[in-house]
Amino acid sequence: MQLTPQQLKDFDELGYLFMPECFNAEEVALLKQEASNVLAQQRPEIWREKNGAPRTAFAAHTYNDACNILASHPRLVKPLQQLFGEDVYVHQFKINAKAAFTGEVWQWHQDFPTWHADDGMPDARAMNIAVFLDEVMPINGPLMLVPRSHKAGALKSEHDLETTSYPLWTLDQPTVTEMVEKNGIVTPTGRAGGVLMFHANLVHGSAGNITPYPRRIVYLTLNSVSNAIAKPTRPEFIAHRDFTPVKPVADDALQRYIGKKAA
Repeated sequence: MQLTPQQLKDFDELGYLFMPECFNAEEVALLKQEASNVLAQQRPEIWREKNGAPRTAFAAHTYNDACNILASHPRLVKPLQQLFGEDVYVHQFKINAKAAFTGEVWQWHQDFPTWHADDGMPDARAMNIAVFLDEVMPINGPLMLVPRSHKAGALKSEHDLETTSYPLWTLDQPTVTEMVEKNGIVTPTGRAGGVLMFHANLVHGSAGNITPYPRRIVYLTLNSVSNAIAKPTRPEFIAHRDFTPVKPVADDALQRYIGKKAA
């Protein structure tokens, strides 16, 4: 999948692109089932909310076949190769599970400051590309983005070790207020199967989920091979040390896997 000139222009201007229904119903059903299987496991790669509900399952592509295919899927990999103009490798793969009724917040932050401070990533030449596994609605803790905030570069962040079970380099309220007053807030919503990609310095966060509707999202973080991390401080399952370029699989790889499982 290649981005159009208009999509490239929009990404440069806004710092994000939302592409609804990138994955079909069969592919989504498979990914939802496999995500449920992953989140039900007791593994060190699966971090939990303070109440015990799964929050983030890291590195599922290393032990789940469907996730492994997704981590090399051309609908996710090729747009980033196009944007960066070079090969990419998997810096991080995670399933974020915002549970019904109890899903906690993700504080306001940019991704690059965490990758830089905790992993030694030199520059903001990495990006999250998100796949919706559930319908993301205005009410169930959607990701909130501040358009154009990536143009401000990496902002001063503080290490928040208390708000949630996951440590994060976060932005203070005056900084967020300034960014929002200039640029507003958008909340991309849509059916399962949609794909959202956003710049490593785009300001974003999400509120808690007190609805009966869960909100699971796969985040594939791809980094330019020329931008490999130099001083990782986090476990390998959070910040990978294998810098081998991703080789995209066939576009119908998930469909083939569905057929193989049904045989």
